[in-house]
Amino acid sequence: MKIITHSPAETIEAAQKLGGLLKAGDMIAYKGGLGAGKTTFTRGLAIGMGLGDSVTSPTFALVNEYRGENITLYHFDMYRINTEDDLESTGFYDYPFEENVAAVEWSENIAEFLPKDTIYVTINSIGENDREIIIEDGGRFAAAWD
Repeated sequence: MKIITHSPAETIEAAQKLGGLLKAGDMIAYKGGLGAGKTTFTRGLAIGMGLGDSVTSPTFALVNEYRGENITLYHFDMYRINTEDDLESTGFYDYPFEENVAAVEWSENIAEFLPKDTIYVTINSIGENDREIIIEDGGRFAAAWD
């Protein structure tokens, strides 16, 4: 599924719709260059999940947690992760993913370690504020955009 947005607000709105459909155990894997809008998209996911909008990039922390009453969103940055040992050192395998949702920036660095049913979100910058967002989810969310 492909979505075109023309502003950060539209990107947040699209992600908010997806966030409202996510369930415990879902993993979102982002693909996209620096400044593409991965953190902006995650802000929309958090809003859609009822977790507020205080989302920041996890670049230096490696992971930020946004907790709600019933679910947590784990927001990872895997930019500096290159091996399974690197991944293990982050504590990635210790998070209770089956009970929560994860969003992973720079997922291509850990692609071989992601679950088979991972939802892939590719964000391409096609203009100053324009984004092409491609969601690969096996058709699970297509009806939400009809």
